[in-house]
Amino acid sequence: MSKYYKSLVLGAFLGFLAAPALADEGARISTKSVSGNAVRSGTVTCYQTSMRENEAAVRATNATRQARGLSPLKPNPDLAAAAARHACDMAKRGVMSHNGSKSKGPMQRLKKEGYRPSIAAENIAAGPWGQDRVLVEWARSSGHLANILIPQVRHYGIGKAVGADGKTVYWAAVYSAPR
Repeated sequence: MSKYYKSLVLGAFLGFLAAPALADEGARISTKSVSGNAVRSGTVTCYQTSMRENEAAVRATNATRQARGLSPLKPNPDLAAAAARHACDMAKRGVMSHNGSKSKGPMQRLKKEGYRPSIAAENIAAGPWGQDRVLVEWARSSGHLANILIPQVRHYGIGKAVGADGKTVYWAAVYSAPR
């Protein structure tokens, strides 16, 4: 098993409407290629996250928030769609990045879905793990946890796609509040 598969590759992004992207320590934007310098041949599998998957993810996220006295998030189909499209875009490019092929962050992607965000944050991951493991790792990581614990966010969505190698799962979670 390669060194890559022994450690989880993660990224966190925090942005505010009409303000430059902010990142604190541990929440740096990553453009590291997770499949080497080139995308491996094969077919990328993109998913539209089911309501059941979103509800399971938001329950785990809310447990983390509520343990710290924060209000729960609600699953949102626009955020789930934006997260799913971004996960698919990362898988197609074979790169884990907050920058999309046609966007520079979650704010742009949410607006494209018709959601009017006042704040947006995003956690991403890539590796051979399921949703439960990714959610646990995000809760253990200071930069990702900071996004989960933003008091102003109200909505949540998660998305996934499987890379061309058939093993790497690309994850995106979006946290936001409407204007």
